[in-house]
Amino acid sequence: MLKEEGYSLMGAAFEVYNQLGYGLAEEVYQQSLEIELGLRNIPFLTKRELGVFYKDRELETKYKPDLFVFNAIVVEIKAVAELISDHEAQLLNYLRIARQPIGYLINFGRKSELQWKRFVVSDLHT
Repeated sequence: MLKEEGYSLMGAAFEVYNQLGYGLAEEVYQQSLEIELGLRNIPFLTKRELGVFYKDRELETKYKPDLFVFNAIVVEIKAVAELISDHEAQLLNYLRIARQPIGYLINFGRKSELQWKRFVVSDLHT
């Protein structure tokens, strides 16, 4: 499910990591990844606002994942020494709110390598 699109996304992320390394602010990686996605003609939206609903009523609270790529993949970017379960929970919440099954958690903050995880959610409510 969206594997080729995921490979394209991650190719762009690896290029950003190879160019910049680790240790910069999350915003630097986000903006750089946006440039790289554009150079590769990969469609994306930045900080797309997602409405949250309870019993068909929209809440004031909105969620804003870092990127929405190929109109189907939710991407959350981090620049931390190590991903933790809270980061995973954040992405899983975004996937459920957006009703999208595929998400990537990408961490540019590790010294030795780009850290990333692909998530697939199959129990989305309509």
